[in-house]
Amino acid sequence: MKKNDKTALDLLDDIYSIAYWMTGSEEHSRDLVNCTYLNADMNTPEQDLLKTFRTCYTDRFGQHTDFCLSHRHCKGNARLGTAIRKRAADIKLSVLLSEISGLRHDMISEILEKPVDTIRIWLFWGRKLLVHDDILKASA
Repeated sequence: MKKNDKTALDLLDDIYSIAYWMTGSEEHSRDLVNCTYLNADMNTPEQDLLKTFRTCYTDRFGQHTDFCLSHRHCKGNARLGTAIRKRAADIKLSVLLSEISGLRHDMISEILEKPVDTIRIWLFWGRKLLVHDDILKASA
């Protein structure tokens, strides 16, 4: 198994690209990159740096729930909304880690802390969803 010897500085462009794809905003991308690098140092291994990015993304964007129908149902809906958003973010992140960073399935599995088979499924469906989303945007 070949070791990937990228430094935190080498990954800066990739992390910014992933952040931009995840948020669609230059401001939010800079915020995520800043959060990631403030919680790491230049000797942080690639996988740990990408785990830190995932945590920053989830903390800033993955916890918002705004579809509560009534106060007594809010607690269950909040947990469900959080789980759905986190799963959607992880699927998108798995595709971006594969396509932008060129990471293998096993490395993505370690970063997202999911089985390799789950990552394979996420990559299959995530790529289809991203392509379909681009087609819809282009036709609009």
